[in-house]
Amino acid sequence: MMRRLAALLLCCLALALPAAAQDAPASLIADAIGLDGANRIIAEGNVQIFYEDATLSATRLTYDRAGDRLSIDGPIRLTQGERTVILASDAELSGDLRQGILTSARLVLDRRLQLAAAEIRRVNERYTLLTRTVASTCEVCAKNPTPMWEIRADRVVQDNAERQLYFDNAQIRLAGVPIFWVPRLRLPDPSLDRATGFLIPELRTDSEIGTGIKMPYFIRMGDRSDLTIAPYLAANSTTLEARYRRTFQRGRLSFSGAASDDPTATDGTRAYLFGEGQFALPQDYELTFDVELVSDPTYLLEYDYSEKDRLDSEVAIARTRDGEAIVASFTAFRTLRESELPIADELPGLQGRFDYRRRLPSGALGGELWLRAQALSVTRDSADPVVGRDVARAGVSLDWRRDWVVGPGVVVEAEAGVQGDVYSITADPNFDDTVARGTQRAALSFRWPHERARNGTYSVFEPVVQLSWAATGGADVPNEDSTLVDFDEGNLFAFSRFPGEDGVETGFRANIGASHWTHSEDGHRMGFAVGRVLRAEDMNQFSHGTGLDGLESDWLAAVHLDLGERLSLASRGLFDGAFEFSRNETRLAWQVDGAAVAATYLYAVEDPANGRDDALSELTFDGRVAFNDRWSGLVDTRYDFIEDRVQRAGLGLTFENDCINMAFTVSRRFTEASGLEPQTDFGIRVSLGAYSGRTAKGSEGRRCSY
Repeated sequence: MMRRLAALLLCCLALALPAAAQDAPASLIADAIGLDGANRIIAEGNVQIFYEDATLSATRLTYDRAGDRLSIDGPIRLTQGERTVILASDAELSGDLRQGILTSARLVLDRRLQLAAAEIRRVNERYTLLTRTVASTCEVCAKNPTPMWEIRADRVVQDNAERQLYFDNAQIRLAGVPIFWVPRLRLPDPSLDRATGFLIPELRTDSEIGTGIKMPYFIRMGDRSDLTIAPYLAANSTTLEARYRRTFQRGRLSFSGAASDDPTATDGTRAYLFGEGQFALPQDYELTFDVELVSDPTYLLEYDYSEKDRLDSEVAIARTRDGEAIVASFTAFRTLRESELPIADELPGLQGRFDYRRRLPSGALGGELWLRAQALSVTRDSADPVVGRDVARAGVSLDWRRDWVVGPGVVVEAEAGVQGDVYSITADPNFDDTVARGTQRAALSFRWPHERARNGTYSVFEPVVQLSWAATGGADVPNEDSTLVDFDEGNLFAFSRFPGEDGVETGFRANIGASHWTHSEDGHRMGFAVGRVLRAEDMNQFSHGTGLDGLESDWLAAVHLDLGERLSLASRGLFDGAFEFSRNETRLAWQVDGAAVAATYLYAVEDPANGRDDALSELTFDGRVAFNDRWSGLVDTRYDFIEDRVQRAGLGLTFENDCINMAFTVSRRFTEASGLEPQTDFGIRVSLGAYSGRTAKGSEGRRCSY
């Protein structure tokens, strides 16, 4: 008998649905189902109705077939899709659950935003109307009647199609205290990732700019583009910031910038513009560009937009295929460094570069044979002799490489190459207008790797000896692309330690070294590398600060330790036989539950020939500690041991729970740069939970019980 009643009810519900919905009839589950006359069906006990993406649960349901109405006794839970939940004490709904009234109800959106209302009225599939409403991401229930923040409104309309919330006569309260009133307010549904409207405001106090507030406004310009504009009104400045983003079927681009009316500036309006883009072209080519422009040298640093002290704008086209690589680029440079501004026109201003590599059949030689063609052009604004030198270079090279395994597992590698370059030089009487240079190079390496695997741990120890030789013929050439030399593990066994083509490391030398690496099953990794360069003759090509001068270079030693997510250590040093360091870089990162720190130490001796007039010795430190599940502290600093003073320091305090995120920060720059005085910056940021883009840890567990 019960099965027949249930079948009859399902038929009645199916007949009540629109014709378009007949293919997806409702399903009913209940402890008991009975008939009351010809048109009334009653279901009691653990009642559940499933219809399309809607699920309704209640204690008692009465269906009036004549009026196509459902009378439901609660507690009621109506779930629509994955993001919308309605809770109520009782309800009167249409047979398809699309329209009706729910009393003493709450609407929960995306499991974050709650709207408690005296009554919720569903109007077809698109709109939900709430009267006498309280909205918050905090708890809104009997045990917590005063949330940290809330919006009270006479009426709220939820547009399910546009995923928007419209508030009438809205009052914003903090801890129950009214702080703001607006006749109409629109907020996006928390499930909407991108919607036009105001973003979280930011309050900042700067010792130079003064106290100000930033009010960003986000404009959705379709599915592929958006624009964010942010007026920044401060005591000593009026600024408009903007960011534009767009994606295409085969690429993307973004621009960010700002313009400031700064009464303290003598140059009028100050501005900057940064942009970048990437596009896929036919034939596997890729176009990339970046733009970096600024009105004056101190604007980026003073307004905390960037710490860059050299700008480069570039457009490049590149393609990489199996056995082939090609790149062509043009780059414009601009220095913002105080020491370089007086000679800015003597520094390279525009650079063009072309590089083509292709693997050729090696024939009887075996191994790999590579052809390379490359060109470089560097121009300066100055027309003065020597300091205004312009250079263009074109060259072609052929390189061959092959390896064998001999004897007890020794890997022998042979390399050889030839290169020819032609230079065109203007405005420098130290060189002819056109010069040519040829380069020959060869190397023979012996590697003897020793592998061991035991108890899930894999280790490799490998000593290496490389005999290398290179020579050049022809006239001397200017050095444009090899002025900064860095000696590390990456170029210990390279033909040349110079980073570009103008500098060539010549003579006969032996590069020796060894490395040992251990990997374990639990993801731990540790190892070291050590080596140096021994020369038959000192060619006087490197300065002392590089660690490569003399017949014997400094020892290069590097240590790496990685213990999963808990601890990582990386250290690299250059030191002589007396264990005196010319350079050292060490970074330590440590993390435990509730705390994380990272520290980096850098030391380098003075090296004017390599662009470093003074020695460096500085420590940077960043740390975060969680005092509990809501409060966290932040600290960062940079200390200069040479000057014996703090260069930068910052402190922060954050609070976050299920309904609000707050951050209080203070930072100070102690150094003076390009006429800027030391500067202090205070910041306050407050985000409402559903609209901050994040959910506090453990917030789900603090919800009211439904």
